[in-house]
Amino acid sequence: MNESRRSSRRRSPSIRSDETIDYKNISLLRRFVSEQGKILSRRMNRLTSKQQRLVATTAVKRARILVLLPFSNNEI
Repeated sequence: MNESRRSSRRRSPSIRSDETIDYKNISLLRRFVSEQGKILSRRMNRLTSKQQRLVATTAVKRARILVLLPFSNNEI
């Protein structure tokens, strides 16, 4: 089989239907932030564009301002 072809297997969504995107849900938000503290892209997160906007613009930024998430990870 050709290795360069995309896999036909469907990926499962990264957010279950019972999970809500909220700045207080830190365990969920940590999945969308890299080790350096950067917000991961929509393609890496496997989110819809609406979900990505909720994660990036509201939830992660609010959690950072309230010091629930760090702005950057400087523990090297």
